Amino acid sequence: MDSTAQRRYLLINPNTNPLTTQRLQEVLQPQVPSGVQLLVQTARFGAPYIACEASHAVAAHACLDVWTTHRGTPEQPLDGVLIGCFGDPGLFALREVSGYPVTGLAEASFIRAAALGPFAIVTGGERWKPMLQRLAKGLGYGAQLRHIETVAPTGAALQADPDMAIQCLSQACQNAAQHGVASIILGGAGLAGYARLLQAHCALPLIDSAQAGWEVLLQQQAPAAPTADDGFYAPWVGLPPAFSEVPAKGHD
Repeated sequence: MDSTAQRRYLLINPNTNPLTTQRLQEVLQPQVPSGVQLLVQTARFGAPYIACEASHAVAAHACLDVWTTHRGTPEQPLDGVLIGCFGDPGLFALREVSGYPVTGLAEASFIRAAALGPFAIVTGGERWKPMLQRLAKGLGYGAQLRHIETVAPTGAALQADPDMAIQCLSQACQNAAQHGVASIILGGAGLAGYARLLQAHCALPLIDSAQAGWEVLLQQQAPAAPTADDGFYAPWVGLPPAFSEVPAKGHD
């Protein structure tokens, strides 16, 4: 098939850790159908693993940086963008400037889980709890999110020690299942693939955030782009040239 006729999607890993990018590729690439291309890029700057407000804020900038360089051309346009972080840094900004759907691992997981009823989240890193509560509320899923179970190790630590991750996350899923929810989201790019391994240890359906992100984007369940064309509303000073090469959308 001519590559120009392919559907093309951009997956941005806002973490600078290439092992997280590799994890996402290993889990998602086998699910890419014929006629579809998944372009995977890692943030040029920021934190190896996003686990706090400051690293999340920098990751939003890093996502925009990747997007300006890999947003496609008229000859090879993109069909969508997936933010490969369970926290969706830069989601609202990328959605504003992109002429195609944008979603993140968290939003996509909320979409999938909400279809089953109230849901819980299991993720690594204690600082994520208030951040995810705010995101769920901002996306309209605050009432359906009933519980967040965080484990002490970060997603990076869990990714680095699979045996410890299985033991730790298994107990966390059992704890989350006690809160009257219909499903549990296993959130985190570093935890991609673990839902399948842990399902036997949990009575409730487990949702893999990476798989949910790809499926929601591919199946066109992500919110539509607000406009049909890429473009920034703001002029830029001191940023890489790729920012200035994006067309202007005008001013409010």
